[in-house]
Amino acid sequence: MKHTEISGILEEEKRESEEENMEKKKIGIIFGGCSPEYGVSLESSYSVITHINQEKYEIVLIGITKEGDWFHYEGDVEAIKEEKWREAGICTPVTISSSRSDHGILEMKDGKAVLTKIDVFFPVLHGKNGEDGTVQGLIELSGVPMVGCGLLSSSLCMDKALSHRLVESYGIKVAKSVVITYESKNIQKLIEPLKFPVFVKPMRAGSSFGITKVERKEEIGQALEEAFQYDTEVIVEENVEGFEIGCAVLGNEELTVGEVDEIELSKGFFNFTEKYTLKTSKIHVPARIAPEVATKAKETAKQIYKILKCKDFARVDLFLTPDNEIYFNEINTIPGFTSHSRYPSMMKEIGMDFGKLVDTLINMEI
Repeated sequence: MKHTEISGILEEEKRESEEENMEKKKIGIIFGGCSPEYGVSLESSYSVITHINQEKYEIVLIGITKEGDWFHYEGDVEAIKEEKWREAGICTPVTISSSRSDHGILEMKDGKAVLTKIDVFFPVLHGKNGEDGTVQGLIELSGVPMVGCGLLSSSLCMDKALSHRLVESYGIKVAKSVVITYESKNIQKLIEPLKFPVFVKPMRAGSSFGITKVERKEEIGQALEEAFQYDTEVIVEENVEGFEIGCAVLGNEELTVGEVDEIELSKGFFNFTEKYTLKTSKIHVPARIAPEVATKAKETAKQIYKILKCKDFARVDLFLTPDNEIYFNEINTIPGFTSHSRYPSMMKEIGMDFGKLVDTLINMEI
């Protein structure tokens, strides 16, 4: 064997040894949440956890109960999917340290505060108290990098009226709407400018919780009662003729957009049941639209993503009218993230499987 060949083998062995001895990056995955979408978060988190390259990363699981209690969970991952994690494993009270010198989490063990360093937080939370900037603000105080949108973007995107107004100011169409609060007087007069049917939605809720399609003005009261169960503000929007399409946007300076998807409804609207069972609806990836329309939708989605200061990833939902006009519907800063959810499905169509997607997101922050 030649000297150069031996040297090459030794160098390769040295490199492999160094890689093996390198400390794994610790990824703090936050799941659950004090939110109506608690169960959805558990499903999304389970998919992320089971697709992370554990030869490359060390996972630290941080669970939040429905009541809002935080725990470092050390137990079987299957219990998360089955909503039994709180009872199934070791759960130590934990908090994210707001001290930047700590750069991690503090948990109480044997009466002492124990620090665990975290390299990247990955919140997989949906809805209030998780996707709305609250947790993002806490993480930003800690100084630890975080996968996903920051405090400002998360909060802004969660507020349907504010995000609509901002996006509309850039010339992108949105449905005509009015905002109603507990204090609003003469509601019939407020909604008078709107054409029926309308959609009554909680201002800051996801997964279609509390949303009602209202055909006649006389039915508005009951729809408002339903929406007020989830928020103190409600938005009433005119129906946009056509159908919903979605764009999975990935990146920061340079943006990648997955294939556009399309929601086909046989009746009603894409409510919570349809989103998670598809009993009477279908999702087509790619959408059954002309290539030039798909390109226009992707460019619009990228523009909205930048307007709302999104980071790393988000799903932009749009309406497409029979005349191929595009309307902004909403943006999900932490979209559903199971292996069969819309965002991963759109990315899969351009060759990025779930494991690669998760790894790409983490590497954006390392």
